[in-house]
Amino acid sequence: MLSRDSNKKNLKINNPEKLKITLVVSEWHSEITNKLFTGAKDTLIKNGVLDGNIKRVNVPGSFELIYGCRIAQNDDQHAIIAIGCIVKGETPHFDFICNAVSTGIKDLNILYKTPVIFCVLTDNNIEQSHERSGGKHGNKGEDSAVAALKIISTLDK
Repeated sequence: MLSRDSNKKNLKINNPEKLKITLVVSEWHSEITNKLFTGAKDTLIKNGVLDGNIKRVNVPGSFELIYGCRIAQNDDQHAIIAIGCIVKGETPHFDFICNAVSTGIKDLNILYKTPVIFCVLTDNNIEQSHERSGGKHGNKGEDSAVAALKIISTLDK
């Protein structure tokens, strides 16, 4: 049973100490992805997930998140969070990568048992990324951890 505790990222979930969650983190724009990782991990711990049950897997960039999440799929994981940051540049590369990553993560959710949560910032500039990784728009890593706990709760029903 899961319930939201006011506006905080505190959730009530049965047996959170038994949950195992993998965070797959892109090393590209690491100043952003590390803040997203910290936000997600801290939120999971605050909600009872044991530090030792949270695994981090690093991949070179956001495109590689798909493969990283695929290899993290196994029967003992309750959820996977894909953490990345894609910033628009002067070429269509941004569009290709954003499309590929979102489609790839969608495909993993269709094909495999373990849910993959999308925590990939797709911003027009690096300032927007900073605003969404602990700035004025909060930390989307925290939001992704809440989403993971909610989907786990839904699957347990």
